[in-house]
Amino acid sequence: MASRVTLLTTFAVGLTVTVLALGAYLTVRMQMQASLDASLLDRAQSAAQTPTLSELTAEMKVPSWAFGAADVRIAFVTASRSWSIDGGPSLDLGHQELAVVRGTTSHSIRTIEAGDTRYRVVAVPTRDRGVALVIAQSLDSQERVLGRLGIVMLLFGAAGVIAAGVAGWGVARNGLRPVRRLTEVVEEIARTEDLTPIEVEGNDEIARLSSGFNAMLAALEASRERQRQLVGDAGHELRTPLTSLRTNLDLLLQADQAGGMPAEARAELLDDVGAQIEEMTTLIGDLVELGRDEHAPHQVELVDLKEVLDRAISRVRRRASSIDFDVEAHDWWVTGESAALERAVMNLLDNAAKWSPADGTVTVRLVDGVLTVCDEGPGIAEVDLPYVFDRFYRSTESRAMPGSGLGLSIVRQTAIRHSGSVEASNLPDGGACLELRLPGRTLQRV
Repeated sequence: MASRVTLLTTFAVGLTVTVLALGAYLTVRMQMQASLDASLLDRAQSAAQTPTLSELTAEMKVPSWAFGAADVRIAFVTASRSWSIDGGPSLDLGHQELAVVRGTTSHSIRTIEAGDTRYRVVAVPTRDRGVALVIAQSLDSQERVLGRLGIVMLLFGAAGVIAAGVAGWGVARNGLRPVRRLTEVVEEIARTEDLTPIEVEGNDEIARLSSGFNAMLAALEASRERQRQLVGDAGHELRTPLTSLRTNLDLLLQADQAGGMPAEARAELLDDVGAQIEEMTTLIGDLVELGRDEHAPHQVELVDLKEVLDRAISRVRRRASSIDFDVEAHDWWVTGESAALERAVMNLLDNAAKWSPADGTVTVRLVDGVLTVCDEGPGIAEVDLPYVFDRFYRSTESRAMPGSGLGLSIVRQTAIRHSGSVEASNLPDGGACLELRLPGRTLQRV
């Protein structure tokens, strides 16, 4: 990470320095060229209007220093020939200068080469018709200045890039120190499985990351604690039917070895074994239901809750034939899982049937998404009301009754998964009342 930040910083600074240096170099070059052109043009026009200039048109040789600059060369151009008045190499003059001689252009400016020297050449018309004055300025001094400027910019640019790389490395190393510390803590947690929250310092992005990681650790610790509790409670609940089942089987084996037991006693013992097996089957089924991953994909569809209630009541009536069910239900459509909703409704009905006396009545109402199931039992003790939907929670009165203590917990889990809620209360004249609220809507029938 630090090397990547350093590399990106160096690249960004290098690109910036390169663009600025190139822009500065081109700007200086253009300004020097424009200044030189303006100076040459002004000098040429002033010299061309000098009255005594015509005296120089003869082929006399005049040293260039006589005109005030050793790097300046002067020549004359006519339609038929051109000649230089100094002793330097001949200038390669062409149609641009002839155009000035003919009067088609007021002046010309261009760059030519003569020998090993590059010249900036200006041509202007003179007072003598058909004659143009040419002044050529050597570009050696300008190119030397630009060369030195390029070297200076290159050196300073390289120094800037190196300094940026060092600064980027330092910033990345110091800035990423909290990230390295957090990484070390995470690796320590992964190695030791110690979910102790890490220390949060400051209020920057790293602090927010640390706080989020602490929240994840808290959720993981809570999940691990729930899993530990689930395994412990499941082991405790399974121990009783397993012990009873083992005891009954031992009695059967001992009786067979002793010559058998009376038929009535044997039948009673086998019934007890069957009841224990059924209790274990129910408990294991409830454990599997609670152990499902709540974030796993489910088959979601539009479910008629009234139809689900009708199916659940039909199944519960076969198991509790002595209980009368007073049912009043209105249409209510829920988006969710039909099987999970039916299981939750059945658990509510089974709970009410278990607590109702023989020949009692269970009142069931479904109105505007609120399913209310009320029994005629003794009700729920006030100390037990907050815990009736907890896993494996069983009140003192229910410990001697069949059940795993998971049915109402499944109801709550199903309600939460469908964005609903559950609530338990007592009726004024006795009996418990459980409410399942599910969001949904009614459908207009065509």
